[in-house]
Amino acid sequence: MTLPRHHEPIVAIATAPGRGAVGIVRVSAGVALQPLIHALCGRVLQPRHAHYGPLLAADGQAIDQGLALHFPAPQSYTGEHVLELQAHGGPVLLQLLLARCLEAAAEADPATGRPRLPGLRLAGPGEFTERAFLNDKLDLAQAEAVADLIEASTEAAARSAGRSLSGAFSREVDGLRERIVRLRMLVEATLDFPEEEIDFLEKADARGQLDALVLSVDRVLDQARQGALLREGLQVVLAGQPNVGKSSLLNALAGAELAIVTPIPGTTRDKVSETIQIHGVPLHVIDTAGLRESTQDEVERIGIARSWDAIGQADAVIFLHDLTRRGQPDYEAAELAIAERLHLDDPQRILHVHNKADAVTPGPPLREQGLVLSARSGEGLAALRQALLERAGWHAAPEGVFTARKRHVQALQRSRAHLQAAQVHAAAADAALDLLAEELRLAHDALAEITGAFTSDDLLGEIFSRFCIGK
Repeated sequence: MTLPRHHEPIVAIATAPGRGAVGIVRVSAGVALQPLIHALCGRVLQPRHAHYGPLLAADGQAIDQGLALHFPAPQSYTGEHVLELQAHGGPVLLQLLLARCLEAAAEADPATGRPRLPGLRLAGPGEFTERAFLNDKLDLAQAEAVADLIEASTEAAARSAGRSLSGAFSREVDGLRERIVRLRMLVEATLDFPEEEIDFLEKADARGQLDALVLSVDRVLDQARQGALLREGLQVVLAGQPNVGKSSLLNALAGAELAIVTPIPGTTRDKVSETIQIHGVPLHVIDTAGLRESTQDEVERIGIARSWDAIGQADAVIFLHDLTRRGQPDYEAAELAIAERLHLDDPQRILHVHNKADAVTPGPPLREQGLVLSARSGEGLAALRQALLERAGWHAAPEGVFTARKRHVQALQRSRAHLQAAQVHAAAADAALDLLAEELRLAHDALAEITGAFTSDDLLGEIFSRFCIGK
């Protein structure tokens, strides 16, 4: 699969924007780079060796002193001929070097009279990695792991992305695909030789293989869900009436004074968010404006509306209750109104937490089952952290998890559904082998989407457009 634009040579600054000790400008092309190298470096570069010296402007003066590395195809990141220029990491300097690459590429080569590198253009987001995929240096799951490694927000997420980049996830998927192929061969053999006395499916225990395959898909699906959680984290919203301790709880979970805490109702007017990690799992915790029906403050009304929007988008909602106000008629009426609205959506997302345990003596049983804690003293916070992990479905050891995305999880779910349909056909007394073969084909294609063995250009465009420039 090669699209027309992928024949064009590309160049970009490969390091992050801003100032730094080192900055890199990268060129990738399907043709030899010697004319461009000579214009920029003034000499021949030994492949895969770092050469220190001047990086030249058009008049022969040095733009900077730095390192130049030449990676001839196919032994390069993209599988094409690659040149990397490592200079000092000033933004203006790197822009000068980038402009010089484009200028030198368009200039006539003294030896041939033709442009040194015709058609050199600025690279789009993720285009270097996209070429690595198209040139079979990486499969699609590994290519996505490059971005996941760059964007990892926790150590566990970075390690899991590294395992995916090394091919751990791809090997699991490829192993499942190979087993489906073997089953498809048995079904096709039975279809092709219906008059033979040998029953290929019975002899090879095809039903047993199919049952075992479904269990294996379930195992990989569970690992993928854990990897997706490590990559994307869990959106947790703190909800409740004013002054129940939402801001105090956010500060306690984050270990910092992020939100203003006062006894004045309505102190929090807008969302305050912080990402924390529990056992390496990122949790995006959002403190919201206190929920109440009537207020004369227009700003607070807007904040409350935003609170309900955040609740609707959350993976989990901590409904915070104030133990010091239990039994007060107005407070209890407002609690029931909020609870009714929360439970209209998905009650499984709601985690009831009773705060200010340090300010009350033990009383009668709580109306809502949940956790009891004190955001001020820290009592019960460990239990809350564990409950959030359980609510997220986290149970795997990070050492055994590879990073995954929602599309990977969805592809595995589709594959499992087709395999389960195949089980139904295989178990029938008069098995419809053509339908069985079709379900196996669809299960195989769903898995192929994960690594890119079967995918569309639209999907590739969406995936790589989310990468950073220069990667």
